[in-house]
Amino acid sequence: MRRTALILAMLALAGPAPAQSPQKPIEIIVPFAPGASADGIARLIGQNLALRLGRPVTIENKAGAGGTLGLVALAKSPPDGDTLAIGATGALVISPNLPGASFDPLRELAPVARLIEIPIVVVANRDTGPQTIAEMIARSKQSPNGLSYGSTGVNSGQHLVMEFLKKATGAHLVHVPYRGSAPAVTDLLGGQIPLASVDLTSALPHIAAGRLIALGVPSPKRTSLAPDIPTIAEAGVPGFARAAGFIGLFAPAGTPRLVVRRLSVAIGETLATPDAQAKVRLLAAEPAYADDETFAAFLATESARWKESLAAMPASN
Repeated sequence: MRRTALILAMLALAGPAPAQSPQKPIEIIVPFAPGASADGIARLIGQNLALRLGRPVTIENKAGAGGTLGLVALAKSPPDGDTLAIGATGALVISPNLPGASFDPLRELAPVARLIEIPIVVVANRDTGPQTIAEMIARSKQSPNGLSYGSTGVNSGQHLVMEFLKKATGAHLVHVPYRGSAPAVTDLLGGQIPLASVDLTSALPHIAAGRLIALGVPSPKRTSLAPDIPTIAEAGVPGFARAAGFIGLFAPAGTPRLVVRRLSVAIGETLATPDAQAKVRLLAAEPAYADDETFAAFLATESARWKESLAAMPASN
């Protein structure tokens, strides 16, 4: 609280932030299809920024490349704070650490704020999919073609959870990448795929309605958002645990520090309200605000951790 007050005082003394145009809408790029946690938090943040900054905010979904396509578009935008983008775990700290990576978000983007943590869940079609993790592993090994699963895209956190699970169990799981959790869940419900690793936001309503079977969450402990879903370790793979995914907001590198600070403070004030926290939980996500400096340090640490983990993982499909 003291830090926020100090920042606000500094911003007031500094006068109006440079570069931003009060007439021009702020655009937030969402690098995934509509309907999942990234889209939901972007719209929540957008509505509140519009009120706090007195400027219209538009949302543009620009899906592709596991969440990287929209971030590349952001990096090419003018560094004036008028264009922002949502970024998620895979595109931020996983893909940049893979061989041949050409996009470096830690260099080409300016972190504004960490927003939420997102539980990942492995889910199955009620009629055609496995009913447990043990059955999933067994069925995948019995079939010459393995068992297909959908995810939010190549090298996303949801994808690599399953690749680590393959390594831990010897399961024959075949990746089918989608342009976000929502389209993967749509195909899962339709029976086009038997299994998926997606964010809890997209899957939870269908789990609650009995249309999907939740096999497990890869986190070290059960999520408070759906405490009946076991961890994958509890479900039959002892010791298996991966951290929850996260989502943050970014500006292009070179955006004036005062502009980034003003946006970060406004977002922090928004996410501190009970109303916003309740809406975040309706997305089946956890509020996890960190300001621009704290978020930058977090990204550096996470990137180093993923680099080490990826070095020990076999090539993914």
